[in-house]
Amino acid sequence: MRGRVSVHHDFWAVRDVSFEVPAGSTFGLIGSNGSGKSTLLKCLARILTPDEGRIVPVGRVAALLEVGSGFHPELTGRENVYLNGSILGMSQKEIRRKFDEIVDFSGVADFIDQPVKNYSSGMYVRLGFAIAINVDPDILVVDEVLAVGDVEFQEKCAEKFAEFRRKERTVIMVSHAMEAVSQMCDHAAWLRDGSLAAVGSADDVVAEYLSSLQQP
Repeated sequence: MRGRVSVHHDFWAVRDVSFEVPAGSTFGLIGSNGSGKSTLLKCLARILTPDEGRIVPVGRVAALLEVGSGFHPELTGRENVYLNGSILGMSQKEIRRKFDEIVDFSGVADFIDQPVKNYSSGMYVRLGFAIAINVDPDILVVDEVLAVGDVEFQEKCAEKFAEFRRKERTVIMVSHAMEAVSQMCDHAAWLRDGSLAAVGSADDVVAEYLSSLQQP
């Protein structure tokens, strides 16, 4: 418009963040809303491409980032297992072989032939997580969506993370539940305004983050 001056400012969701995730560990990403955690996870899952720097995942990556991601609402749970499994790189033969295990873990057997548009958010998450872990990934990337599940499901997830650790698989998870991060994670990184505020053992990083919240 005449007489108006357009001013453009670059905004970096994540910048100058560098750390290494030990293979076979469970690694937590913590920080306040808008700190860049989910953006970083999307880069790790290769959904977004970094403008600068590089991410070097070693092995097969599976991601569960948003409730219903990779699902078609009009398709049934059964059909979405095949759709989402294919998106994550599983063959049809592999999906057929693991189908019963996926459904059993998800706990939605009674609704598996219903359209997922009728599912609750918790059912979405359980089915999506069950598919992701059965991709048999070397690296599992999980966003805060696990908070949608009930206590029983969260316990099953914790058991699965422990199993991953025994198999020397890596889990990278975002959570606002500091107690869960301390209990489930070996290491953690704290993001603040898109930058790395701290990285180290989960207990130490969580303690530093919680301490910062008490400061005026």
